[in-house]
Amino acid sequence: MRSTLLLAYTHTYIYEDTQTKVPLSLSRIMSPMEFHSIAKFHNIPLVSSSLVILCIATTILNNPAMATKQYYCDFPAIFNFGASNADTGGLAASFFVAAPKSPNGETYFHRPAGRFSDGRLIIDFLAQSFGLPYLSPYLDSLGTNFSRGASFATAGSTIIPQQSFRSSPFSLGVQYSQFQRFKPTTQFIREQGGVFATLMPKEEYFHEALYTFDIGQNDLTAGFFGNMTLQQFNATIPDIIKSFTSNIKNIYNMGARSFWIHNTGPIGCLPLILANFPSAERDSYDCAKAYNEVAQSFNHNLKEALAQLRTELPLAAITYVDIYSAKYLLFKNPKKYGFELPHVACCGYGGTYNFSQSVGCGGTIQVNGTNIVVGSCERPSVRVVWDGTHYTEAANKVVFDLISSGAFTDPPIPLKRACKRNFT
Repeated sequence: MRSTLLLAYTHTYIYEDTQTKVPLSLSRIMSPMEFHSIAKFHNIPLVSSSLVILCIATTILNNPAMATKQYYCDFPAIFNFGASNADTGGLAASFFVAAPKSPNGETYFHRPAGRFSDGRLIIDFLAQSFGLPYLSPYLDSLGTNFSRGASFATAGSTIIPQQSFRSSPFSLGVQYSQFQRFKPTTQFIREQGGVFATLMPKEEYFHEALYTFDIGQNDLTAGFFGNMTLQQFNATIPDIIKSFTSNIKNIYNMGARSFWIHNTGPIGCLPLILANFPSAERDSYDCAKAYNEVAQSFNHNLKEALAQLRTELPLAAITYVDIYSAKYLLFKNPKKYGFELPHVACCGYGGTYNFSQSVGCGGTIQVNGTNIVVGSCERPSVRVVWDGTHYTEAANKVVFDLISSGAFTDPPIPLKRACKRNFT
């Protein structure tokens, strides 16, 4: 009984993580003066404070499950927002003609699974790391299960609504509107009971869930392929970021507390840019320098905006994820991560980068009077880029492993601590 009472006055626990071997410290243990005051008030026999700490530490070290639960986040659900890099089938459900065709999905799902990749996306590995099922897209009505979250991400989506290159009607603001409807409707269905009730998330999950974002690349692409110079587009970035954070605030006001927010990747390394802007100056790793600089400008603005947002939303745990740096490593040092030909699309047709704007992965093209289907390379597992714009499953897995470690996040914490607001 006394041990239980003493534990009530601690805030975090001490143990050594059995996987990482990282010793954790007690962030809040009573000082001797505090303990003596509390003991006197509650008529507890005075004992050495060192002995108290030792007893607490011993109790917790003998109960790793207790320590793990305190140290790590136990997200019961994920709500995902974004564009094609995070789309688990939203576009495919909405516009069948635009759905990714075979050989998309060939590596893992062995069929097209609504993803623009040969297999799983970063969001799939993220869900899997928490023991959660792959997220059903909000826009799909067939065989969906929202009990552990939902994906509102849709290929082609932008932060600012666009009327241009490859744009989607499902901008981030529309995705927020969908979430506005989703939350009360799912709870109504649960209250009604019946066969569909178990397919809806519990009410408390909306507060306890992880909210993930991967969007912004299409805003850059729209600017690059529009009538704006890179300098003119750079000037629009603050407005794009303002719209981004405005939607985050709206979702926060609906109860969200834990945010995992990707910046945008090195778009200047992709065949989409390299093939369409062949005269662009290249950096040391054959990436289009100016286009990556615009992406870096976007990312700098986003990082500053999220830092400000932490002061405005004191109950939120906001993690900025430097997906740019993680992905850039695959172009900078591909052999280290088991890749080759990092700038060449695995599934594509034509030119230096195996990429053409006129026909995409799974499309049909006439060559010497014969129709051929654009297929994939022999070994997608050693390629970085899948179709000229998106990444292979192998690349997505490497990037996930990098960012989930905390080495590419601000604050520098692992994914499994993304619900924490205090990092000392």
